[in-house]
Amino acid sequence: MENIEIVLRAETLLEQEALDFVKSDGSGGVVLFTGTVRNMTKGKKVMRLDFEAYEPMAVSEMKKIAVEAVSRFELDKMAIHHRVGILEVGEIPVLIACSSAHRKAAFEACEFAIDTLKETVPIWKREIFEDGEVWVSATP
Repeated sequence: MENIEIVLRAETLLEQEALDFVKSDGSGGVVLFTGTVRNMTKGKKVMRLDFEAYEPMAVSEMKKIAVEAVSRFELDKMAIHHRVGILEVGEIPVLIACSSAHRKAAFEACEFAIDTLKETVPIWKREIFEDGEVWVSATP
């Protein structure tokens, strides 16, 4: 679909790329969710994160989310970008951008997309701390 963009890559994600894809003259609302690697989790200092994915299924599931969101929220466009590999504190593992005629739909679609992505997309996160590491079961 030309109104959906799905990206899964090891290279740096850029907010402007997602925004450029979703912007259009007919869109009164453009919303961008940027997920970043934070420096603390449950009181422990995070050194970095490692994301792994089952790529064919991850891309397929992200497309399903986008198709549903575009339909349900009457979006003009939607971009879902996710990164794999080692990410340092402050780097971006996920971007979701939505555009719609009205802002409320774009906000709701972004929230739906990130919540559903975390529940259904086969992307796994390993948190690396000063004193060890743990795989986080964020998806099935």
